Amino acid sequence: MTPPAKLSEIWVFLAQSPLLWLSLTLLAYLGALWLHRRSGANPAVNPVLVSVVVIVGVLLVTRTPYDTYFEGAKFVHFLIGPATVALAVPLYGQLGRLRRLWLPIGVALLVGSAAAIVSAIGIAWALGGSRELLMSLAPKSATMPIAMGVAEKIGGLPSLAAVAAAVAGISGAIMATGLLNLLRIKEPAVRGFAVGMAAHGIGTARAIQVNETAGAFSALALGLNGIATALLVPLLIRLAGFF
Repeated sequence: MTPPAKLSEIWVFLAQSPLLWLSLTLLAYLGALWLHRRSGANPAVNPVLVSVVVIVGVLLVTRTPYDTYFEGAKFVHFLIGPATVALAVPLYGQLGRLRRLWLPIGVALLVGSAAAIVSAIGIAWALGGSRELLMSLAPKSATMPIAMGVAEKIGGLPSLAAVAAAVAGISGAIMATGLLNLLRIKEPAVRGFAVGMAAHGIGTARAIQVNETAGAFSALALGLNGIATALLVPLLIRLAGFF
């Protein structure tokens, strides 16, 4: 039997290998995706949520710093950009409808983006959150890279903004179907746009699984809300007197 000291040395060696953490990320997601399918695509068994729980659990048990993990898994982070651009493919097939719906899309974008920002700041302020916390939560409904950049510019913490964006995306993907059914909203384009506004990339991944049209409009909302959030957050916090 291998002495514990030898096992410890082997783990220290493996933990420094970028391949270990990349492999862990991919295996965790594949396992979560299998579990999601076995559950009948139950939104509560969200693959992102399950894989995050698994990875965080491994990091806690092994006492591995996040920086060490990220050094190995940053290739996945790099793929966020190409994956976001690829969302334009299903959107291209909806160009005709987009031309006809530009006015309601524009109104929904402004109202939805402003509501997400104001509600995040308002709830955090009512609960006694610090200014730094408020600024970190304000851009939570934008896609993660934009949320982190906006938070940093207005005095928030990019790391906290990333967590807030992830929580918004996961919770939106889990609750969207039930909530939209409760509101009796059946049009796939409307459902998709609402999901993309509230739950950005994670919600869009869920919308694509449910309906191609919903996925296309969710991708549109994801992109437009990122731009709207970057423009509206500084304006609204200035009007609110934070600057």
